[in-house]
Amino acid sequence: MDNRPIGVFDSGLGGLTVLKALKIALPNENFIYVGDTARVPYGNKSRKKIKQYSDQISKWLIAQDCKMVVVACNTASAIALESLRMKFSIPIIGVINSGVRRAIHLSQNSHIAVLATAATIKSDEYGKQLKALNSQIIIKNIACPLFVPLVEEGLTNDHLSLSVIKMYLKSLKNSKFDTVILGCTHYPLLKDPIQNILGDKVKLVDSGNAIVKEVEEFLMENNLMSKISQGIFHCFVTDEPESFDKIAERFLQTKLVGTSHIELF
Repeated sequence: MDNRPIGVFDSGLGGLTVLKALKIALPNENFIYVGDTARVPYGNKSRKKIKQYSDQISKWLIAQDCKMVVVACNTASAIALESLRMKFSIPIIGVINSGVRRAIHLSQNSHIAVLATAATIKSDEYGKQLKALNSQIIIKNIACPLFVPLVEEGLTNDHLSLSVIKMYLKSLKNSKFDTVILGCTHYPLLKDPIQNILGDKVKLVDSGNAIVKEVEEFLMENNLMSKISQGIFHCFVTDEPESFDKIAERFLQTKLVGTSHIELF
């Protein structure tokens, strides 16, 4: 039994898609969420900066006595995960591997597209892991840098967002790609319009949802499950909490109590 919280972090509010899935699957667990809203997005930052930011947040979560850390940011998972695991003794899990395995399971023809930030696409971490499991897979990488600011501004299903989504997805329309990985935790907030544009036959993989099973199995195998009757969660952001709260409450469908500002160094 271990009632310590699970730390979850993202560059902004996109990681709430992971937090929501974890809360539903693990209602007895406590969570601490950090959104690095002052420095979002990570997708256009250098590798050095992404590692620096991820290191700072992980240190802060460990100082809060978290029993494990979930890197709910594809860019940070692609670029900083291994260095975090080497530096800290606490268990740290990223979102990419779970999404890769889910996509391979769903695809009927081994044609898989990846939608992600420019930094994640440049790292080719999805491509490397897909090829490692199936060398015959055909992969199409599409950088979608405008998706994150759209979501952060709450523009998820209007004329502007639809125009941007259509622009990025035009090469996938009527193509052989039957499975699309939403390779950024912000992107599931655009899931409905993406699905409508690509059609029902195309399967969308939410890497945030895919990681839930991995976290649950890890907790059980290592006797880290919480035994409290009902877990709680706290949110922390590196910029002002007000705008974060508005979007977060709409997405999580619950009232946020006391989202706090933190400074990271």
